[in-house]
Order: sequence, then structure tokens, then C-alpha cells
Amino acid sequence: MAELAEYIIRYRAARAGLALLGTILAKADFDAEQDAQTLKDAMKGFGTDEDAIIELITDRTSEERQHIAWKYKACFGEDLVEDLKRELRGNLETAVEALMLPAPVYDAKTLREAMRGPGTDEKTIIEIMCTRMNEEIEAIKIAYSARYDRNLGEDLYHETSGDFKNLMLSIYACQRDESDEVDEDKAKEEAQELYDAGEDRWGTDESTFNKILATRNFDQLKETFKQYKEIADCDIEESIRDECSGNLRDGYLAIVSRAKSCAEFFADRLYDALKGAGTDDEQLIRCVVTRAEIDMKSVKIAFFLKYGVGLKSFIASDCSGDYAKLLLALVKTDED
Repeated sequence: MAELAEYIIRYRAARAGLALLGTILAKADFDAEQDAQTLKDAMKGFGTDEDAIIELITDRTSEERQHIAWKYKACFGEDLVEDLKRELRGNLETAVEALMLPAPVYDAKTLREAMRGPGTDEKTIIEIMCTRMNEEIEAIKIAYSARYDRNLGEDLYHETSGDFKNLMLSIYACQRDESDEVDEDKAKEEAQELYDAGEDRWGTDESTFNKILATRNFDQLKETFKQYKEIADCDIEESIRDECSGNLRDGYLAIVSRAKSCAEFFADRLYDALKGAGTDDEQLIRCVVTRAEIDMKSVKIAFFLKYGVGLKSFIASDCSGDYAKLLLALVKTDED
């Protein structure tokens, strides 16, 4: 697991500049032993103090929560996550476990569940594989192997098919350029390639789309999409919807959305989880938990601008009880 820890450190460093966009920030006076004792007291005797648990774990970063878990084991000889799961139920239990797992372990668990048993949850696979950075995917690979004694690439190969499989395996290879360099001439050239591969031919040359969408940095892609509109007189999303279908279409559209605005991509995922009758709680929990430390402030702005309602208000109208308290503590206020 030392290799996993190294990757976690590396992608945390890569994302340090985004920390101010999160709603969960590191505490200057963090005391892991005191926090471990607080959680122990909250689960002592008859009944559970859910408010104390929610207040503490939603005010600590993922790294701080891992230190609390280690200190809990050192002080009491017990596994904190298992103790929490014994004391909690339903969506609250699921959300607390998601918070307590290191990010790549949680993503690995989510991907395994998306591919386990009959049927495959391609939308969840797309959400993770098309939005994570190279270092994150490398960490997920290690966590997946350590937790399940399986190879993520092999499972993606067997659980997906056709051109969608090719797209997922290209992303799995972690060869996306992650610089912030933009070459306008290259963008014009590749916009023309995309046009020629789609709108300007009978059928679609998926290999061209795959090569460009899976390997270019997101700023470069944004410029390419801008040039594409000049050439095709329509947004690339329109062309993708016309030329592609199914999971491949959804994968392409996710990359385009991620490149144009990662915050809007997750705002859409949150809206999709909450809209209509019933709530997709797994999707809701995953999006809130995974973005809280990264860009939740930006996600809230994107959500309001697109849907005309605050994310906190939308969640509060759809969820209730301690489960709602936890989600709302992670989102913070609509104004924040």
C-alpha cells in the first residue's frame, strides 16, 4: 500500500491549487486523538450521538479523517469505519463510509460495484473514468488491485464493449496531457479532423475521436471545440449526439463537459440524482463527497446558474433526517 500512499500524495499536490474551491478545509488546530475520543464517546453506551459524528467528520478533510481512523485503532484497538457502520443505518451509513474511505479506495469500490454481478453501470464508470486526473486513476488502479485482487483494466475490458471499451481503456492508460499549454494551430487542425471523422463522412471514425478526446489536455480540448464550432457551425455536443449513440455517446459528452466546465458536469450529475420522483442516493452521495474538498463552491455556482435554485435548497427539499444533515454540512450554504 506504500505505492498507493505515494500516488495519493502526488495527486493531492497536483490539486493543491483547487483547495480553496472546496467547502471542507484543513483545520489549523487538528487533534486526531481528541477527535477519535469524540467519536468513541458518540458511540458509547445505549444510543448513538449522530449529530456529534456528523459535525466532526464533515468538518475534517479526507487526510484528517484517515489520521483519526489510525489514532482510533491505536487508542482503542478497533476499526473506526466498522464501528461507525455498526452504529449507523441506511443512507447515513453509506455516506459516512464514503467519507471515511480514502478517495482512490472509494472510487475503486464504486467501480467494482458498477461492474459486479449481472449488468454494468456504465454511467458511473463514465463519471469516474472521464473526470479523474492521471494520478488519481493510477491510485485507483492500485487500490482496486489491493482491495479486490483484481486488475481494473481487465475488468473494464470484460465488462464493456466496442468503441466504448476502447475509450475506457485509452483513459485507463493515463496518457492524457495534463499541462495547461494551448496550441491554437493544433486545435484548428484537430477540429478539422473531428469534423472530417464525423459530420463530413458517412458513419463516424471513432478512432479519431478517441485519440483526441482521451489524450489532449482539457484546455486544449476547449480550444479545439471552439474551433470546431467555427468549422461545423454547431457545437461538438450536437455532432456527437447526431453521430454516436449509447455509452460511447455518453462517454464523449462527459469528456466534452469535463473539458468545458468540470463544475457544470457535476452540477448536472447532482441535478440528475435529485430530479423527479425518487432520489439516486448513491450518485448524490458520491458527487457530494468527492467534490467537497475539490470544487464544491464552483459546483454550487454552476448548479444555481443552470437550474435557478441553490444546491443546498434542492437537497433539503429532497432528503431528510441525519442523512440530509450530513449532505448539507458538506455542501455548506448556498451563499458560501
